[in-house]
Amino acid sequence: MKSSAKKVELAPYDDLFSTEESRQDAKLEKIQEIPLSELHPFRNHPFKVKDDEAMMETADSVRQYGVLVPAIARPDPKGGYELVAGHRRHRASELAEKETMPVIVRDLDDDAATIIMVDSNLQRESLLPSERAFAYKMKLEAVKHQGARTDLTSRRVVGKLEMADVVGEKAGDSGRQVQRYIRLTELIPELLDMVDEKKIALNPAYELSFLKKEEQAQLLDAMDSEQATPSLSQAQRLKKFSQEGHLSIDVMRAIMGEEKKSDLDKVTFTSDTLRKYFPKSYTPQRMQETIIKLLEAWQKKRQRDQER
Repeated sequence: MKSSAKKVELAPYDDLFSTEESRQDAKLEKIQEIPLSELHPFRNHPFKVKDDEAMMETADSVRQYGVLVPAIARPDPKGGYELVAGHRRHRASELAEKETMPVIVRDLDDDAATIIMVDSNLQRESLLPSERAFAYKMKLEAVKHQGARTDLTSRRVVGKLEMADVVGEKAGDSGRQVQRYIRLTELIPELLDMVDEKKIALNPAYELSFLKKEEQAQLLDAMDSEQATPSLSQAQRLKKFSQEGHLSIDVMRAIMGEEKKSDLDKVTFTSDTLRKYFPKSYTPQRMQETIIKLLEAWQKKRQRDQER
């Protein structure tokens, strides 16, 4: 005879003796002290972590006070955790000879993790153009996956904001500026390094990004042989010749060998060049005033010498 009794599901033992408050508390994010060796860098992390003066200062702070703001990480399927935010704090902890650092562990998919990783770094003042370029590219891909599908150069609307505008909003960059930065990722590494080093300005670099990779490599040779970097107008002409199929190494050398009007009109000194001739207390304005006075005195002396 079959039993008519219904199966009774028993609640877990812990649930029987826990309060609603403790159950809610268990859902809150916890700060954990995780060994540095178990924290791995984010895949294709676009931001450089350098052992520069700022890093040494951060390491000194960590050595004295510890890491004050917890990092964010997510479980790594291969073991340990993947850092989402806190790569510089991780390196500073290594330099400070710490064994662990405070971390908030979250279950994040690739897109959510990418957006947090990018946004947590975009507020830094000393970002290189290459860092911003690859960060914007990664974030735009993530935003695309979360919303409507489109390509990198599209300005398809997502709600009231365009997709590229969404990417640059927190950093104060327009969608158009975001797209211009993303174009820089099409430069070969050697040219992109020159942009980071301020040897090539952003606007010429944007135009050069439309050159084929082999043309960019040839341009490096032309720049080296002529000891010059392209101005905006030169970069635009190089792009035009490339699009028309007429860009050759000879054309590049001819363009790079031109004497720029700006070179004829002005002489520029960097503050680093001038600083060694003045006391540390001198401001740039005071240095300029002093130079003008010295030049005026030199001119008067030269005139007197000519009159004799």
